[in-house]
Amino acid sequence: MALPELPLSTPSLLFPAISLLMLAFTNRFLGLASVVRALHANWRSSREPVLLAQIRSLRLRIRFIKHMQALGVLSLIACVASMSLLFFENQVAGQIGFGISLLLMLGSLLLSLVEIQLSGRALDLQLQDVECRDEA
Repeated sequence: MALPELPLSTPSLLFPAISLLMLAFTNRFLGLASVVRALHANWRSSREPVLLAQIRSLRLRIRFIKHMQALGVLSLIACVASMSLLFFENQVAGQIGFGISLLLMLGSLLLSLVEIQLSGRALDLQLQDVECRDEA
């Protein structure tokens, strides 16, 4: 059974989505980088254990964001390859490339979901510190 033909315009639909994801991931990375710098400066002066825990959490989140970005870039590359293959009328390889692009994008989104959960836990850690200080 032959697969239906994939038009060249279908993979092009991913370009805006991937671009917006990459922009969002980059903004998250830059935001975390500034928080890390501020926490590092605070930790050097105070040596509070809660700051060290926050820095560890941020390190893990930054690692996730780097992987999210890498999967997003690979998704874009696979999408371009898919469009090139479709342009040169290689339907099967173009469809496989498009499928790979979709899977890479899905991986990037799943990592984003995990990073969001980590972000929520980091905020909980910060709020617990405030509650502990308020009770003391």
